[in-house]
Amino acid sequence: MEKEFWLQRWQEQQIGFHEGRFNNSLVQYWPQLKTPKAACVFVPLCGKSQDMVFFAEQGMHVIGIELSALAVEAFFQEQDLTPDISQEDELQCYRAGPYTLYCGDVFALHHEHLKDCHWVYDRAALIALPESMRSHYCRQLANILPRPCRSLVITLEYDQGLKAGPPFSISPDSLSELYCEIAEIETLGNCTEEVKGISAIEHSFALTYR
Repeated sequence: MEKEFWLQRWQEQQIGFHEGRFNNSLVQYWPQLKTPKAACVFVPLCGKSQDMVFFAEQGMHVIGIELSALAVEAFFQEQDLTPDISQEDELQCYRAGPYTLYCGDVFALHHEHLKDCHWVYDRAALIALPESMRSHYCRQLANILPRPCRSLVITLEYDQGLKAGPPFSISPDSLSELYCEIAEIETLGNCTEEVKGISAIEHSFALTYR
């Protein structure tokens, strides 16, 4: 989607995609992944997601990137934190407590920003991108993430003919096509969710980048 689309959604507070709680699949599957408590997790297109608080409560450092400064500032306000703000190349960086959030385009990130990451948590990034951008996004992450690095990816699958995205429907086969050359894929499970008034399947996957 165009940047202006998301900036306008935050400006108008049309943020139905925001979950005001921990994601159920995250809570269910994260313990199975046996992540060290001192690990660092990257959350692309993070918004003001409460899932970042979940990771912080596990003792992890959280790095996020979000296009909207309104979302980033709202997150720190809601956590009662006053961030230090600096400019890093094309990105504005907000730091406070266990959180480092970059404001700007995910494609402006480079290896130095994520050099300490052990994990990626993608619940809202891949499904927010139209098909034409997904491969570029996946390869961008593969190119800048350190190794070893793993990822928890959560997608939605539903009849795209009934509702236009975002969020976009991404089946397990579609996810496999995107990642098969750059990561090993493990299917964790699925559950039923409601998206824009219609039934959807939420799929969870663990990826190990090659």
